[in-house]
Amino acid sequence: MHSVEKVVLPSERKRYVARRLLFALGSLMLAACATSSDPEGARCNGPPVTFGEIQLVGDHREAEVRFTCEGAVQAGTIYLPNRPGRYPAAVWVHGSGPEKRISYFAGNVVAALVRVGVAIFSYDKRGVGESQGVCCPGDSGHFNLLAADAVGAVNALRSRPDINPREIGLIGGSQAGWVVPVAAARSSSLAFTALVDAPTVTQDEEKLYSLLTGEEGNAGRVLSKQAIAYRLKQLGPSGFDPFPYLQRITVPGLWLYGGADQSIPVERSVSILNALKERGQNFTVIELPGASHGLLDVPPSDPSALPILTHWITAHVQTSTE
Repeated sequence: MHSVEKVVLPSERKRYVARRLLFALGSLMLAACATSSDPEGARCNGPPVTFGEIQLVGDHREAEVRFTCEGAVQAGTIYLPNRPGRYPAAVWVHGSGPEKRISYFAGNVVAALVRVGVAIFSYDKRGVGESQGVCCPGDSGHFNLLAADAVGAVNALRSRPDINPREIGLIGGSQAGWVVPVAAARSSSLAFTALVDAPTVTQDEEKLYSLLTGEEGNAGRVLSKQAIAYRLKQLGPSGFDPFPYLQRITVPGLWLYGGADQSIPVERSVSILNALKERGQNFTVIELPGASHGLLDVPPSDPSALPILTHWITAHVQTSTE
């Protein structure tokens, strides 16, 4: 049987070349749009800020806060202990999706910190609620603006007379594990970082892990732990990589994980952190066996997570009322 060689007509070749050029041009335009909408140079070191009047609400006090970063006003609430003092403070950094500020209610991280003498500031994520801008760049691997907002929130609090400007840190969960290292690497204003359920692997590795475990979609839960590790090794680092920023963190950091987390590869994340600890970085890494993603949810995947977080923070700041 004779083979028939396919003949490509000049017009077809031209159309093929044209399609390839259009695809390449489209890719370049998308990359340019992503860069321009989340500029590498985004910073918020001296944001304009306004504070509302302090209101007594039950067993604590709170006030509205507005600060401007990269042309967009960010809106949130600071929660304060109901006693005299100059408090240490924490800024909450959200995970993925369109998240509004966290409210104060029994059993959550806001109430827990305020009760031990730590103020906490939570703001609507950029482009959500009362905050201006476009949500949510982190979901597509862009963290410059989100990191700038986090640093801007810290710098806004530094201007308050009831906050100790040398004792303000960043806390958060999940996707905050990519935002906070960028912020910490670019700012000298932080006193600490404390993260839960937070990946230190690249963004594409985390996505693949979630798919393979069934956390996202319904295709997972059939592969062994060893098979998943093999697939991740085959992929290798891909997408946004927090490692260059993790290496530059100079303040103490808490990393708290659930051993049964199906959203992030805990074993790999812990391995990265332990390697950095061996190089001298001041990281505390704690894994709670059997706990899943959502250590600070209400109810939490492990009730010991919140007390561990509050104890670690109070051990690294001064909570006296002098």
